[in-house]
This record gives sequence, structure tokens and C-alpha cells, in this order.
Amino acid sequence: MTNEKAVAEKLLQINAIRLNPQQPFTWASGWKSPIYCDNRKTLSFPYIRDFVKSELCNVIFESFPDADMLAGVATAGIAWGAMAADQLKLPYIYVRPRPKEHGLGNQVEGYVEPGKRVVVVEDLISTGKSSLQVCSVLKEQGLEVEGMVSIFTYGFDVAVQAFAEAGVVLKSLTNYQTLITLALEKGIIGAAEEATLLSWRQDPANWEG
Repeated sequence: MTNEKAVAEKLLQINAIRLNPQQPFTWASGWKSPIYCDNRKTLSFPYIRDFVKSELCNVIFESFPDADMLAGVATAGIAWGAMAADQLKLPYIYVRPRPKEHGLGNQVEGYVEPGKRVVVVEDLISTGKSSLQVCSVLKEQGLEVEGMVSIFTYGFDVAVQAFAEAGVVLKSLTNYQTLITLALEKGIIGAAEEATLLSWRQDPANWEG
């Protein structure tokens, strides 16, 4: 079993990812979706949490060996970034969606030394817009963004294009195609549901179920 399949299997095992083509979920964006991903659940399962943490560290170590520090994306990426930074013994910061409205008004929390090479840790990539905004904030702080590591990506064309245009390398532990293939193999979905799930990924903004 590949690592991508192993990660996907563990996410399915604890219902961190749910598939329901018959009764689609509604995302905050208003999109209708036959899948819902909540990687925060993984934090409640120590052995799976440790496995995901180790996979994150392996990817960071192999793909971004020159990284000086890690940056977590608030809120879902904060815990994963902190755990990975602790295991790799790297400095750590995290980035808020917007600057605080009190105190020092920080958007980046932690010690920032301009010129350092940073890898961003995210839990989920959909369109990539909010994740790439974090990269922009870090660059404004004088940091060099080496790339980003996420637990899961839907692999939307719009995200692939956005990362390419921004010049940001994205590595994910697992992805939508791997998940659907595994769900079919395990009998979680049938061929008709597989077709529905794959058609959704082609045009999620206009999919009606």
C-alpha cells in the first residue's frame, strides 16, 4: 500500500472524510458537495495522529530539506505545523486569517527573521485561495516560501493553476483521486457513485447533485 492510500484509508476509517453523493453537503462557499473533509477529527485519535504527523515530517524532510522554519495556517493547520516543527526541531510560527484587532495587531504569531526559508503547513486544499494568501503574508514579512504541505487536496484545476501561477510548490499526503479509488476498492461506494464523485470534481461550483 502506498503512503497516499494509507493516509486516505485512515481518514476514511475515522470518518474524517465522508462520502454521500445521495445527500450532498453544503460548503461555506455555497457549493454542493458529495464529500466533506474534516481533518481536525484526526487529532482525537493518537495513533492516527502520530502517523499523519510522521508522514508530514517525511514529506517536509524529503521535499524541502533547506527549510529553516515551519508556518501553520490558522486554525486547522496550527496543530499539525506545531507537531511537525517539534519533531523536526524547527522554529515555528502561525498565520491568522487577518491581523488581530487588539494588542500588537499581529497576523503572524511567533518570531520572524526575514530571509529565512519557510514551509507552510495546511490541512486541506480546495481552491487554494486562502492558503496562497498566507504565502503572500509570509513573503510580506520578508520570508522565502519554499512550498506548502497539506494533508488532503481535492486537486481542483483552479487550485493547480493558482499554485503554478504563484510559484508555490504544493505537496499533499493524499488526494481526491486516491481516496475515490480506495473507497471503490473497499466497497464504500459503487461504480455509479464513483462516476458521480468524479463528475463533481470536474466542475464543483456548478454541480447540483
